[in-house]
Amino acid sequence: MKILLIATNRHKELMSRMDARPVPIGLAYVAGHLDPDRHQVKTLDLMFSDDYVADVEATVTDFQPDLVGLSLRNLDNNSYLDPQWVLPITKEVVDAVRSVSEAPIVLGGPAFSLYPKECFDYVQPDVGVYGDGGEAFAQLADSIESGEDFHRLPGMVYRSAGGAVSVNGQAYSTFTTPPRFDGLDMQRYEKAGFGIGVVTKLGDNFTVTSPASRQSQSWRALRPIEDVISEVRDLKENYGLRKVFFIDSGFNVPLAHAKSLCQGLLDADMGIQWNSYLAPVPDSFDLEAARLMKESGCGLVVMAGVDAGGAQAEQFDRVKRICDLCEEGGVHYTISQSFGDPGETLETVEAKLDFLASINPAIAVLRVGSRIRPGTDLAQRALDEGLISDPAELIKPVFYIEKSVEDWLVDRLKEEAEQRPRWNLV
Repeated sequence: MKILLIATNRHKELMSRMDARPVPIGLAYVAGHLDPDRHQVKTLDLMFSDDYVADVEATVTDFQPDLVGLSLRNLDNNSYLDPQWVLPITKEVVDAVRSVSEAPIVLGGPAFSLYPKECFDYVQPDVGVYGDGGEAFAQLADSIESGEDFHRLPGMVYRSAGGAVSVNGQAYSTFTTPPRFDGLDMQRYEKAGFGIGVVTKLGDNFTVTSPASRQSQSWRALRPIEDVISEVRDLKENYGLRKVFFIDSGFNVPLAHAKSLCQGLLDADMGIQWNSYLAPVPDSFDLEAARLMKESGCGLVVMAGVDAGGAQAEQFDRVKRICDLCEEGGVHYTISQSFGDPGETLETVEAKLDFLASINPAIAVLRVGSRIRPGTDLAQRALDEGLISDPAELIKPVFYIEKSVEDWLVDRLKEEAEQRPRWNLV
């Protein structure tokens, strides 16, 4: 069967002033799970397309796929100052495919898994995949080819005969099959971001969790270190790439795993530069880890700042300790600090600004408001305060800003950011 995979993401990461465009790693893992002896697979990446609708129509007309898979990476660009909603682009792609083909269309990806029913209703694919898409999409493709019923496969999202959207559980992947990067401009991606993504571990759900919860979090994917190193080696040998971003909700948690991975990279003499996220949680970082990270090629870690809740002084002390360890160990770091959280006041805003001025990050990202995610306390608060009337509205970019600071917060942050070239306001 001929299968066309389309990466619909066209937005860069708003983490710094650099033009960081992430490789569609999820779609590459999906491609890797498809049996090459059974299926002919083609990937179309829209990130660098000048006319993505025309490119979709031309590719579908030329390739004549029997099945089309779309990956939805983000719902929006997470910017309060310049919000850009992604779903209309994905809907345009679906319409473009249907204008020249009758092939079934399957929609998946991290953003789809946040709101499977709502995204399904808006985009109108034939099938959706809720959860990790690798094994699930491969099983779906095999079932369609052989004429078997696929609706009972884990993670399938579909419209029933009665019109309702049904979700058959959640699909999980162990990411044991390496990704396929055919059709992706790997050299261009390496120059336009923090590195090519390699999954090390992923959390157990698709909602946003607080940094503190990562201390005891279970993992839906905790890959063996030898598999991670093998994938990095393949990137070097097959594509000549030396910059990697370890996809991990907290590289340093658990700490022993982080140290073992760093030592594994050193033992394998990988000679790469890598970046990742660092979770500012207690007892999950020390100077030995910082030095191992630096020695194994860590170029930058990204971490969250503090919130406006209780024990703010304790939060400052914890994050400051981690920043100090990074600096002592030679690890560059970026702080992503939100403003306007529930409970924010003039005093907490100024305390955050004073804290950012007291440390030395490579980049400080000042985020205005909190993007409201489904199933969170903030989503319930938005309902209670009348900011939204239905959780389904959250498929569009909706931000929460504490009312007591809303009128002057942006101006105050602009004033500070304009004086500091390494502070980036989004």
